Amino acid sequence: MRASPPENRIPPGSLLFLFNHDATHQLAHTAGILKVLALRDVDRPIVCAYGTSAIAQRLRSMLGEEAAERIGWFDLSLPRPGLLTRLINRIAPAERLKRLTHHAGELRNAALIVSPERTCLHLKRQWKEDGPQFIFVPHGAGDRSVTYHPDMSGFDAMLVSGRKVADEMIRHGLASPETVAIIGYPKFDLIDRQATRKFFENDRPTFLYNPHFDPHLSSWYDHGPALIDWFAFGPGQAYNLVFAPHIMLFRKKLHISPEYRVARRRPDLNPQWRQSANIRIDIDSEALTDMSYTLSADAYIGDVSSQIYEFLIRPRPAFFIDTHSRADEGALPYLSWSAGDVVRSAAPLFPLLPHFEERGRLYQARQEEIFDYTMSRSTRPSSVRGADAILSWLANGYFAPDEAA
Repeated sequence: MRASPPENRIPPGSLLFLFNHDATHQLAHTAGILKVLALRDVDRPIVCAYGTSAIAQRLRSMLGEEAAERIGWFDLSLPRPGLLTRLINRIAPAERLKRLTHHAGELRNAALIVSPERTCLHLKRQWKEDGPQFIFVPHGAGDRSVTYHPDMSGFDAMLVSGRKVADEMIRHGLASPETVAIIGYPKFDLIDRQATRKFFENDRPTFLYNPHFDPHLSSWYDHGPALIDWFAFGPGQAYNLVFAPHIMLFRKKLHISPEYRVARRRPDLNPQWRQSANIRIDIDSEALTDMSYTLSADAYIGDVSSQIYEFLIRPRPAFFIDTHSRADEGALPYLSWSAGDVVRSAAPLFPLLPHFEERGRLYQARQEEIFDYTMSRSTRPSSVRGADAILSWLANGYFAPDEAA
């Protein structure tokens, strides 16, 4: 049995999984791959670098005791973040960048760094060619342009969920067919996909409202409160509503979108909503990221969140609020919006919701089509496919023919 590396050291030649975030929503996208590798006899140290104690605790739970004991744990926390860093961190990833800089010496010992987000490329640009290779595993499978940010070209290789993401990475010039491996969606390996939970003490249909946090794209800022009012005080009282936004929406009061150069103050929750027996408000629990809501809801209301693809693991009615694109005047800007009705505000949504089952049947075939394009299915678990691809890249500098896009 391979001995785990010493804690808070990164031995030379390590295979490093980097979880440098302030929230836990990215963990499930790579934790399964880490677990597979930890339980194999890999001929090099495997290290998990984590940004917060909450992330480390959640990861240990996902990995299980045996896998957790076979890897090294590297604490990325800062001794004293400083007041200025904490203030800037409210609007930008200041602490994430500072953690990388502070621990750059140890991180450079790795042979390969696997990350679910692009902040780590700060180190790659600093090291240029004299440092570890970087593999990207996206934390989601969405359609937004930020998914295909120019910085992504800095990764040496990518492990993606399906043909859609591979095609877009290649089309945008961020990767080549030789540097992209299609592995499916590792998060599904950690989930009982048949499990559903009952969140209300009634048998009414349950809608899930899942707005994004980006102030330019999200429906929450202008339309979300009216939508919840309809369920809490209006005709929507005949249904249940789970309000489960992107986990980052209520982490900050002021949200800034660097991509669109927009800043907006987030509307607060109405305390009366919590008094409604048919309303469940969740802004910070693990259920926001473990698919509890996307598996259990009867219908989905959202905007641009990639969680729509987790919802579409079973075809069901979906509705989208377009705050910015004028989608009714031309081609849909997001593939996911072809999975259901698209409206411009909450008001035109209200007449559609009572007919959600009928509306959903109109889009079922399209939902199955876009899900298959987005999520590669295989008899081999996605985490195993991801682990094999990483080992192939480490050994050969390329992916095996059955993995490469």
